[in-house]
Amino acid sequence: MSMIDFQVIAASGEVSLFPLHLLGMFFGSLGLVFFLGAAVGLIRFPDFYTRMHAAGKGDTLSTMLMLTGFGLVTMEDFSLGSWLLFVKIMGVVLFIFIASPTVSHVLMRAASEDDEMPLTEADGKKSSNKGKKRN
Repeated sequence: MSMIDFQVIAASGEVSLFPLHLLGMFFGSLGLVFFLGAAVGLIRFPDFYTRMHAAGKGDTLSTMLMLTGFGLVTMEDFSLGSWLLFVKIMGVVLFIFIASPTVSHVLMRAASEDDEMPLTEADGKKSSNKGKKRN
């Protein structure tokens, strides 16, 4: 069986899934939901800082969930090759866990040093009154 197949055919001929495959698919799907949340945050939030928060948090968590899910899906048999692949994927997860928040912090610090100011409540009221007609 190849690692791409999600299904394992039992001796009786029926198709079954390993519990690790189901858990891996759950983590992958949950990661996609968090990616969607990060994308919505990038579109909906008003200023650079809140957008970076959505991108940094959502991207880190969703990538870690998806890669962990992919690692679990590759564990068809508990051979040395599948363990080695799982450890490599977890190494990438560890790198993303360290690098992504660091990069988000550096980008926010650069924006702060560039005098990029976050929006305040007064800025929000100005923009919401901008579209209203006066009689």
